[in-house]
Amino acid sequence: MTDISSITSSVSATISADLGKVANATKKSFADTLSKVQSTITGKPQTGFVAGPTYEANTLTGQTKAAFNNAVNATKSALHIKP
Repeated sequence: MTDISSITSSVSATISADLGKVANATKKSFADTLSKVQSTITGKPQTGFVAGPTYEANTLTGQTKAAFNNAVNATKSALHIKP
């Protein structure tokens, strides 16, 4: 038979381990988002490329263009429109 203190200890250990994982994931997510915002504001490429498709894919303009093209292509596909 287990007592309450061992159950409480086990639950506490599990919760603290999960909270540690969540905290690390949150820090990484925030750091990634901050990096993207800084790159967008300053206009500096994240990849080191200064021209071409890789550079364009990492700019706000390139990402907007890609999202628009994907929406158009999805609409064409849904309506069975051939290019």
